[in-house]
Amino acid sequence: MKIVLQFCCLVLLFLANDVTCQTNEPAMPKNMDLYLLIGQSNMAGRGNIEPAYAIQGNERLWMLTKQGEWLPAKHPLHFDKPNMVGVGPSLAFGLDMLQNGDHPIGLIPCAVGGSAISSWLASGFDAATNTHPFDDAVIQLKKALTSGQLKGIIWHQGEADSSPEKRKDYLAKLAIMINAWRGLVNNPNLPFVAGEIGAFNDVHQAFNIELNKLPSLVTRTAVASSKGLIDKGDHLHFDAASATELGKRFAIKMKQLQEQ
Repeated sequence: MKIVLQFCCLVLLFLANDVTCQTNEPAMPKNMDLYLLIGQSNMAGRGNIEPAYAIQGNERLWMLTKQGEWLPAKHPLHFDKPNMVGVGPSLAFGLDMLQNGDHPIGLIPCAVGGSAISSWLASGFDAATNTHPFDDAVIQLKKALTSGQLKGIIWHQGEADSSPEKRKDYLAKLAIMINAWRGLVNNPNLPFVAGEIGAFNDVHQAFNIELNKLPSLVTRTAVASSKGLIDKGDHLHFDAASATELGKRFAIKMKQLQEQ
């Protein structure tokens, strides 16, 4: 009898530990609404991750790691420059998009700090980071598509192309890139939202004027405003609060496009 009781206790202990392990591990996401997050450093995020931002998240919001694994979405999402990444617009965007449906959301972070629009065309190369931003993002997207369907793209890039000579053909290059993504997922109406860069100087303001022509040139696109947003003191990168607000503005525009 004593041996039987000991055996039963061991079985119960094993089952208890097994239940505990199952409870602590998040269920792997399936049938997610996917969003591709691309651009340069302000998409990747450079805001300081203070305690209030470190705890943000939701059990239905996931992010794809560089290795292709799904983890609960937390700051920082991006991995372009690990020593620099911080709070960007992506997490706030995802949290707001959760309100628009019942499916879990998978965020696909692929931003590359300092990258120019030319590196976001097929086979484009960013010498500073020794990466191919568009091609690398395609690889990440293909990994993600095994877990859901791409519902939209948000894009924040332009600081590297804000000079008068570079912004002349910016929209033409952006249109090519948008059509390339839409072709990859066989969806000519895939919603695409671009974000204005920070209006921290006259050159950036002139770039934003040009960027706001996008919806009249490419269907199912929109531009999220950066009006009133502030930098972290470097006249280039949004602080954490402004990056968060920009993410919410991205979500508003994305929802509007999806409702059309």
